[in-house]
Amino acid sequence: MKKHTSRRDFLRSAVTAAPATLLGSALAVPTSSAHEDAATSNDKYHPAFFTTDEWRLLEAATDRLIPADELGPGALAAAVPEFIDRQMEAAYGHGRLWYMQGPFHPDAPDLFGHQSQMTPRDIYRIGFKALDRSCRELYGAAFADLPVATRDQTLTGLQDGSLQLEGLAGKTLFAQLLENTREGFFSDPQYGGNRHLVGWKFAGFPGARADFMDWVDFPNQPYPLGPVSIDGKRG
Repeated sequence: MKKHTSRRDFLRSAVTAAPATLLGSALAVPTSSAHEDAATSNDKYHPAFFTTDEWRLLEAATDRLIPADELGPGALAAAVPEFIDRQMEAAYGHGRLWYMQGPFHPDAPDLFGHQSQMTPRDIYRIGFKALDRSCRELYGAAFADLPVATRDQTLTGLQDGSLQLEGLAGKTLFAQLLENTREGFFSDPQYGGNRHLVGWKFAGFPGARADFMDWVDFPNQPYPLGPVSIDGKRG
C-alpha cells in the first residue's frame, strides 16, 4: 500500500466486502472479564493461544497490513492481535463453524467456503513456524526482526505465492491473516479489536445506534455523531 488512497480504499473495501463482521455476529462471545481486558492496552493482554514468538510475528505482520499513518491508527492501536488470539480459542479457531470433511476444492473458496482440513489454529501454528524458518534461511532473522521493507516484501511473497512455505501454501497463510486482520479492525470492540472504535470512525460507520430517523433524509452526507458499540461505548 504505497499510496495513502490505497490504505483508505483497502480498509473501506473490507467494510463493504464483509459487513457481517462489523457487529461480529459470528464471533466468540466474550465473558465480562474478557470484555474488561479488551479495553486495556496490549501490554496487559496475555495471549491464550499464540506463543511468545508467534505473538511477535502476529503483531509485526498485522502492523504492516494496516499500518498507522496520518490517515489514522493501525492494527496495533486497534488491538487486532488481541482479537485474533481470542478467536483462536473460540469455535471459529477450532473450525467448529464449518463442514470439515472432504472432498475439498481449494481453488474455489468463494463458492464453497473453507476448503481445508486445517483449522485457523492449524494454519497459524504451522504457517508461522514455517514463515519464521523461511525468514531465517533467507535473511538470517525471524519475521518480527526484519526491516519494514523486508517484512512488506515477505508478505507480498506470501500473497502472490512466490514465497514457498513448508507444510502450508503461503497464499493460505496470507489469506487467513488478512481476513482476520480486517475483522479485528472492524468488529465490535467487545470481541477484543477495534479499540476505541477506530475502525468504525475511519470508515464512517455509525455502529449500533438505535435510531437513525433524523438522518434518513440526508443521503450521501457524513454521519456527524460518531459510532456507538453494542454495549454503548462511544467513539
